[in-house]
Amino acid sequence: MKKTLCGLAVLSALASANVLAHQEGDFIVRAGLAAVVPNDSSDKILGSDEELKVNSNTQLGLTLGYMITNNISFEVLAASPFSHDISTDLGGLGKIGETKHLPPTFMLQYYFAEPQSDFRPYVGAGINYTMFFDEKFNSTGESANLRDLKLDDSWGLAANLGVDYKINDNWFLNASAWYANIETTAKYKDTSGNSYSTDVKINPWVFMIAGGYKF
Repeated sequence: MKKTLCGLAVLSALASANVLAHQEGDFIVRAGLAAVVPNDSSDKILGSDEELKVNSNTQLGLTLGYMITNNISFEVLAASPFSHDISTDLGGLGKIGETKHLPPTFMLQYYFAEPQSDFRPYVGAGINYTMFFDEKFNSTGESANLRDLKLDDSWGLAANLGVDYKINDNWFLNASAWYANIETTAKYKDTSGNSYSTDVKINPWVFMIAGGYKF
């Protein structure tokens, strides 16, 4: 009886030692805090030497991935809508408006190390689509005679890197970062009906700390 129990214990230990963290056919879900940090610049506005600026914002981030092989996955990044202040130093105005956006990003990723490793670093490349909505000038922008703000949606390349740390058979922790090429054109008018457009490069880093589950 003792030999049987010892044998079962050894088999159990061997089985747990060879549990695969991420392997072909697994779905991987991550959820956590995602911070968008713009690396922004724009054309000069209204004949001045000043630019439009976009501030940072943090929201709930979510990724869903599928392991095509033990080392290659397809992943989609989503989030609750990010909200950004739009500002300028022109005339000391400061914040003149705001916008919201959704940035779904589609990635192919390569995972390093073996499937049974506790740490699985990875890198990826893909494409980002950013949809802007609820764009508007605030009272400060309107006091500067600005009206009817509109931001064009954006398509651009994206890249990311990250690492998963296995807690048990299904749960893990994650830290990751993305860089996305987001360029838009801000279109607006003055109270005389004159139309303006300003090219804006947002090109943000996105940093995420998350918990994950694979099934």
